[in-house]
Amino acid sequence: MSEIRIKLLDAFTNAGETFLSGQYLADLIGCSRTAVWKHIEELRKEGFELEAVRNKGYRVVKTPERITADEIRLGLQTNLIGRNIYYEESVESTQIIAKLLSNENVPEGTVIIAEEQLSGKGRMNRTWHSPKYTGIWMSLILRPNIPLTKAPQLTLLTAVAIVHAIEEETGLQPEIKWPNDILLAGKKVTGILTELHAEADRIHSIIIGIGINVNQKMEDFPRELQEKASSLAIEKGELMSRAGLIRSFFKHFEKLYMLYLEQGFFPIKLLWEGHAVSIGKILKARTLTNVIEGKALGITDDGVLILEDETGYIHHIYSADIEV
Repeated sequence: MSEIRIKLLDAFTNAGETFLSGQYLADLIGCSRTAVWKHIEELRKEGFELEAVRNKGYRVVKTPERITADEIRLGLQTNLIGRNIYYEESVESTQIIAKLLSNENVPEGTVIIAEEQLSGKGRMNRTWHSPKYTGIWMSLILRPNIPLTKAPQLTLLTAVAIVHAIEEETGLQPEIKWPNDILLAGKKVTGILTELHAEADRIHSIIIGIGINVNQKMEDFPRELQEKASSLAIEKGELMSRAGLIRSFFKHFEKLYMLYLEQGFFPIKLLWEGHAVSIGKILKARTLTNVIEGKALGITDDGVLILEDETGYIHHIYSADIEV
């Protein structure tokens, strides 16, 4: 996105319902009125509806249904997360693009968003169903100065940020199933996949893949998923603004991320446990080697799940499929 476009969208964001004149925008951005007009026409081609009134100027009346970088930028309230966005209509996977961009040293907070993924993946290389124009399929590039062993904590932080965004935008009350599933009415609406790219003892990047089912109808899901999956629109009973949810997530994630970098994982741990569906319940943890059944006591300061079996033995679960 060009610097002029960024400044133009920031100006409309700060103006709200107020008209901005072409001369004001040109002076603010540092370009000609003709350049401002050209960018406004480009926004109109993307689906933005801009009202133009003689002697008053322009204001944004309606944004497009697609989640382009421009639409996300309009109303964005962050300094780091989402300030640099790569938007694609259709991709194999946003994670693949994020890995390539990460190697090119794009800024921290860069986000890759697609309207459709053809080969989206979840944990344990499972397929993630990503139909066009219905959900949020994106990957976020981070470069935190933390030990390699702390990287999984960012999965839990992401889950909390998503829950806060869904609550803010929909009024629904989602729950978290360890480590990375967001549930509504017991059905999965969000998955998170965190991938670490490191050299020896230094993190090069952490790429967080996020899939949120937003506006799917039940018939949009494959038959085998209809008992397990849902969407925000199904649970709310109305369509949601995907761009609004993305902006809300960016805002909440940045706030939590800065808190995490300043104070460590403990405050995030408390927030995560406050939304966890599994604390105090009997769980089955299916690891690669066995099945452990026990009462969920919480998570450690490193984000590891703690289970107490019927003999009183305490198990620390680092990776598993969980059944409540």
